[in-house]
Amino acid sequence: MPTRDMNKDDRLEDFTQRDITLDGVTKVVHVMGSGPAVIVMTEMPGISPHVARFARWVRDAGFTVYMPSLFGRDGAVALVEDGVRVFQRACVSAEFRALEANSSSPVTQWLRALARLAHEECGGPGVGAIGMCFTGNFALSMMLEPSVLAPVLSQPSLPLNDPGGLEIAPDEIAAVRERLEREDLTVLAYRFEGDKFCMAQRFAAYEQALGDRFEGNVLPDEAANADVPPFFAPHGPHSVVTAHLINEEGQPTIAARDEILSFFQRRLAT
Repeated sequence: MPTRDMNKDDRLEDFTQRDITLDGVTKVVHVMGSGPAVIVMTEMPGISPHVARFARWVRDAGFTVYMPSLFGRDGAVALVEDGVRVFQRACVSAEFRALEANSSSPVTQWLRALARLAHEECGGPGVGAIGMCFTGNFALSMMLEPSVLAPVLSQPSLPLNDPGGLEIAPDEIAAVRERLEREDLTVLAYRFEGDKFCMAQRFAAYEQALGDRFEGNVLPDEAANADVPPFFAPHGPHSVVTAHLINEEGQPTIAARDEILSFFQRRLAT
């Protein structure tokens, strides 16, 4: 994959931009690649060059990427003022439950419909999904859709005001656990040890709810990239496979990326 400057807006020119209407709601989805589908859900404040880079790695691993535009300006470098505005709008949006524990964001229903469509279009055993930060837990809620076989939670940060809270309804997480047990599936999750938005209490809550079907991975803070866009700079280590990833062989964040790609390959191999 050609090297791109992470400090310049990404034109996303190698993606096909599609307007996809599901359940009466239309969203832009950036699609690329071939093979089984993987839904890549962006972190705050939107589809940054780092998020697009991760999507291209998924493509290069043999998958069709579906990357929905959920907030922010697609392809933009994460600047402070723009990022704060996007974050504030998302926090009060009816699509997201940023401050509510034990409640699933309504947008996850649309994302489950997207997974069904992607599976119909791409075939294969099923669909993978990764959520990051604000969307981190969405991959778990998407397990209510039978086509989703490989969920990854990267630094899941909701609800924002409850470090040990889970952004999913109790009956839904019970249904997810039952499915994980019945189909012998697992959930991968990643966070940095000192993450201020995805703390140890959250992973402990997932472990209590999902048992050994939850595979939580904690990276040391010193493994995080220090050269990050302005929006991320004040907050410390957070974005495991995007802004805080160090793109060098042997780095823990690269190992995390490779584990995720291998997870998709194991679950979605035809």
